[in-house]
Amino acid sequence: MDNDTSVKEFILLGFPELHGLKLPFFTILLLMYLLSLTGHSMIIIVVLTESVLHTPMYFFLVNFSVAEICSTMAEIPKMLHNILSGKTTICFACCMAQGFIVFSVGAVEFITLTLMSFDRYVAICKPLFYTTIMTNELCLRLALLAWIGGFIMVISQSVVLWSYPYCGPNVIDHFFCDVGPVLKLACTDTTLMELIGLLYGAAIMWGSFGFSLISYACIIATIIRIPSAIGRSKAFLTCASHLTVVSLFYLILMIMYLRPSTHGDTRVNKVISLVHVSFIPMLNPFIYTIRNKDFKAAAWKMLRRML
Repeated sequence: MDNDTSVKEFILLGFPELHGLKLPFFTILLLMYLLSLTGHSMIIIVVLTESVLHTPMYFFLVNFSVAEICSTMAEIPKMLHNILSGKTTICFACCMAQGFIVFSVGAVEFITLTLMSFDRYVAICKPLFYTTIMTNELCLRLALLAWIGGFIMVISQSVVLWSYPYCGPNVIDHFFCDVGPVLKLACTDTTLMELIGLLYGAAIMWGSFGFSLISYACIIATIIRIPSAIGRSKAFLTCASHLTVVSLFYLILMIMYLRPSTHGDTRVNKVISLVHVSFIPMLNPFIYTIRNKDFKAAAWKMLRRML
């Protein structure tokens, strides 16, 4: 790699059109980042400390929160540093590592959301068999599958991306090392890599989305057959928050990545990506907890015990 790669660092272009608004942009981004970290950390702490929440649904939610924290930490701190310092460079190895972490954790999030859909399917469609099916051992194995599978699916593409020659220019038209803008800088034909990346992305996104869609089709069909209005409302509320998060998550990422990655409007991609990595992670903890009576009761219980 050293013989073929003359580029030792990249320049992250970020949002040059906001150069005159650096302080407001930095403040808003930092606030969203801190709210995201606080919200997801609270979910993790409350679920781990309160035994009443030791259920499969909250176990998968903790895994999703950990993945969200990893994803935002891989991107936002570097972006905040670049805005504040004015230094927008990132070393070659750091860039490749950042891209690997972001996309690996993204794959983990996809799989975890699918597992959460499956959990809600079993809880609503097979309530009598829920404890028999969703055992602690199965949940642990599924969580390990999500984390190991997510990293395995991305590592081969990351190795190929790392091995490409980069001989200049070195300006990445993004605020992080997204695969599309990085591929544009490779001094070789990247058509095959683009195609493989598109197929991988389509497989995991559409596969995960399809499984979740089938799960929720079965859930909705079951809810409709519940005779009482109160029963239907209660059943729907147990999965409404997850359905909202799933819809936002898939919609944003499918817009960004389910097309050849080096084409399209990079400005649109940057804005959508910023929403995905800052606003949506800030919003998710509120979506999952704002109408969740069990979680709010457990959180207040923990706070009273601490005080």
